[in-house]
Amino acid sequence: MSHEIENETTVNESYSITVPAAVRQAAGVEAGDKLRWHVDEDGTISVELVKQRYGAFSRLDPVDIGESTDAAEDHDLIAGDS
Repeated sequence: MSHEIENETTVNESYSITVPAAVRQAAGVEAGDKLRWHVDEDGTISVELVKQRYGAFSRLDPVDIGESTDAAEDHDLIAGDS
């Protein structure tokens, strides 16, 4: 079933907008998602929903590299430094 949602919102004095509830619900917009804006040469504005990804690495298996690591200690090391 295809349906279109049309709504409007007002740009406030700080140039912020509120995405109307009907639009958020129809598009599945959730907190943490991003809206990517594009303006065509003729001034037409389009918006793309970029979903926030959680647990992107949760399905990866650890790899044994033959030595112990400590991310808290190693995170600032530059390749080649000891």
